[in-house]
Amino acid sequence: MAGAEGVIEPLAHATSANKVSTRRFSHDIHVLSPDEVDGLMSSCDGRPFHVVHHLPEIKEKGIPYLIPGVPITCHVDNTEKYTTRSKVHVGTLYTVRLTHGPFHWTVKRKYKHFQELHRDLYKHKMMLHFMPLGKFAKERQMLRNMSEEMPSLHGTERTRRTSSKMKYLEEYLNGLLENRFCRNDHSMLEFLSVGALSFVSDLGPKGLEGPIVKKSGGHRIQGLNCFGHHQICFRWSRRWLVVKDSFLLYMNRDKGKINFVLLFDPEFKVKVGRAYTDTTHGVCIENFARSLIIKCSSYRQTHWWSHEINRLADSCDYIKPQRFGGFAPPRENTLTKWYVNGSGYFSDLADALEQAKEEIFITDWWLSPEIHLKRPATDNYWRLDQILRRKAEQGVKICVMLYKEVELALGINSEHSKRVLMDLHPNIKVMRHPDHVSSVVFLWAHHEKMVAIDQTVGFVGGLDLAFGRWDDGHYRLTDLGTANGTVKENSAKPEVDCPASEVVQEAETQPEDLAGNTKLWLGKDYSNFVKKDWVQLDKPFEDNIDRTQVPRMPWRDLAANLHGRAARDLARHFIQRWNFTKIFKNKYKDDFYPYLLPKSQCTADDLPFTVPGTSKAKVQILRSADRWSTGTCENSILSAYLHAIENSEHYIYIENQFFISCSDGRTVYNGIGDAIVNRVLRAHREQKKFRVFIVIPLLPGFEGDVTSGEANAINAILHFTYRTLSRGEFSILSRLGEIKERWTEYITVCGVRTHAQLSQSMVTEFIYIHSKALIADDRCYIIGSANINDRSMLGSRDSELAVFVEDEERVPSVMDGQEYQAGPITLALRKQCFGVLVGAASNPSINIDDPISDEFFFSVWNQAARQNDIIYDRVFKCLPCDKAHSMRELKEYSCVGRLCDTDPEQAAEELKAIRGLLVHFPLKYLNAENLLPPLNTKEGMAPVGLWT
Repeated sequence: MAGAEGVIEPLAHATSANKVSTRRFSHDIHVLSPDEVDGLMSSCDGRPFHVVHHLPEIKEKGIPYLIPGVPITCHVDNTEKYTTRSKVHVGTLYTVRLTHGPFHWTVKRKYKHFQELHRDLYKHKMMLHFMPLGKFAKERQMLRNMSEEMPSLHGTERTRRTSSKMKYLEEYLNGLLENRFCRNDHSMLEFLSVGALSFVSDLGPKGLEGPIVKKSGGHRIQGLNCFGHHQICFRWSRRWLVVKDSFLLYMNRDKGKINFVLLFDPEFKVKVGRAYTDTTHGVCIENFARSLIIKCSSYRQTHWWSHEINRLADSCDYIKPQRFGGFAPPRENTLTKWYVNGSGYFSDLADALEQAKEEIFITDWWLSPEIHLKRPATDNYWRLDQILRRKAEQGVKICVMLYKEVELALGINSEHSKRVLMDLHPNIKVMRHPDHVSSVVFLWAHHEKMVAIDQTVGFVGGLDLAFGRWDDGHYRLTDLGTANGTVKENSAKPEVDCPASEVVQEAETQPEDLAGNTKLWLGKDYSNFVKKDWVQLDKPFEDNIDRTQVPRMPWRDLAANLHGRAARDLARHFIQRWNFTKIFKNKYKDDFYPYLLPKSQCTADDLPFTVPGTSKAKVQILRSADRWSTGTCENSILSAYLHAIENSEHYIYIENQFFISCSDGRTVYNGIGDAIVNRVLRAHREQKKFRVFIVIPLLPGFEGDVTSGEANAINAILHFTYRTLSRGEFSILSRLGEIKERWTEYITVCGVRTHAQLSQSMVTEFIYIHSKALIADDRCYIIGSANINDRSMLGSRDSELAVFVEDEERVPSVMDGQEYQAGPITLALRKQCFGVLVGAASNPSINIDDPISDEFFFSVWNQAARQNDIIYDRVFKCLPCDKAHSMRELKEYSCVGRLCDTDPEQAAEELKAIRGLLVHFPLKYLNAENLLPPLNTKEGMAPVGLWT
């Protein structure tokens, strides 16, 4: 960016430099180059979206609100009669219909408004004549093109007739609009209800605008009001109101500053009258988060504005009840793509970030700025922080929202992530939320993971942009940088127009020279969090564990990409959270953190770029949200899961990091497990084949040694997992009592495991399932960030995002030996998952076409898991296992000699028979023990809701 170097602030060297409160950049770069100014003015079809991020500069530079070179025409018609305050004179109200390029709008004006416009223009003209200052040179040049005398409004005999007067006023106004001086005058713009945001194409139709007086307060979020809803303590302020097709805002027009944005939602209402506003000529505009009261100048304007606001909102999808109780409707013909594992996801994300022109939105539970999105990394070009800095230097506005963890409980160090990113460039803004004390939120987290680019392309799923997440279908346990450990990936670099600015960074954040590097996981990225959780994240390129002795834990995850209207929905959710956090936290109320505006759906189909490999399907964005997290309440993810299970005809496949369900109304409330029970019982009673595939981690992802008794967090999660699956009166197997042991014909529960050789020794590790996905009937799937537990599903706890994808096309397939019409996208996803898990990816002779046939279910899926169980037990004595029913048996079992130690050659030979990755989840593991943490431990003192 031209002139940017002059405003880069030096890095603070105070003793508090490591504190987030010390920001390197305290203000934005408010410098527009001539090329950028031309870009804001050039388009004849409307202003570019960049305008919304440069309102103060537009005001300062005097950039005209009307599009240069594009005529504006008016038509005066539809006169209305109204009674003046004297109740004697009857006035005339004129409807003025205006057209400016592709934009059309209507204003209503009295004859006195035309007179006031005439007077103000004449005063401005005289002022320029008598004040020959240099700054008015441009305006004087415009005056030379204007006739000596202003058009008269006194009229003649013919203007006394209303119809002739309308024609005369129309000619008068069109004459003024042909003159550059008159059409860009402040008085004319206010007469036309035109502002800086009027003609931004991506904001949709021009909508309604005008000056208002607004009342402070009215927030429905606890802690934002003084004395309730400001019934006692309030003030009135003059603002400029802008109403678009899915939101409204008010702003300080003189400063070019947006003061508040109100998004339309199902609670949106417009009320008129003193009963609702406690003021004369008041209008109350409500949504879920605020009740905004504005004051109009007359009874007539009150009803006109309320009518127009309702008219604009009526076409908005977001005010209507949507399927599953969601905020957004299903979007047909949406380009979408699924990802299994992080390699393809991160690579496509990197390429998409490079295409960003306006905005990048990122929200994560954990974000590591130093991760490489394409691997192996031979330089830092595809490192996340460098990509973001590069785009920021090109003028892209980057907004990041991070979960602010309870530091005593989690070591993800969001403070480090925020500091690193915000030290890169002032165009990068990072918020952390919640403040646990002020918001009284200690247990719940922002768990969602998403990226939105230019509100046009979105990425969502289970993958944080963080250490340990990148993986591929090989699920490597070792990474010593040998030739055998490398993969080739497209890491070609596009040409960059602007050079990267030199930024001072701490030495420990820089890796060694990467030329010739073959490692896939650098520093902290090589991880096994059950052996040792992450520490010292401010030294990202120092190893966390000894990679020559400890195998890494592979990471399996699913994610999705989407375009167009669904991407707008995803971005709107981010905008809602961002604006909510800006209001809620005092430190974000300054101008450095802007209000964000959602783009209109009317331009959503114009895609400047698309991610390769996408296909069209019906896509709906789902979420778990609450007043503390987003300012609204929703649990559409849970509703979608229940719908998919209840309406499935042949099978459901669940792959999830957690599996805690089966409501008892006391400790667990989500009904996903209950829906599975009901669906299996229905199949049994109807004597129809139905399969349930469940794939979960063999152990929860907490640091701990299960053999030592120091694994309280692990055991707590296992307790509720077994309570869901097989133990206690509310478990799935207990409630399937009427089918007794035949439950194995319907349900299979598995984990995944792999093995390798590390430093001349054979090692094994389970693959950590971090996915949050459901596939049903080869026709639809859900991918997101929501675990199957109350935290993710209830909506009132953790915040989550997911996408429900339904195929709109059909391809020939097979189901239970019969011809079947499957959805091509879902079918491909199911085959990708099954192929790797049962070994068909490396052995094409294994047939995975029919997922519910007896041949596949018993002889392929379950046989592979059973065979792998036996081999891993014999070679490694793996834990957890069904042979250890108590802690005593567990310790005895862990002391038994392993074949991999006593006879490595025989062990290697037996491991050749391993097929795929599946192993059965050990349902009898520690079934003689109470796995709840002892009450005298910190885990035992934690509320039950922390684990469920």
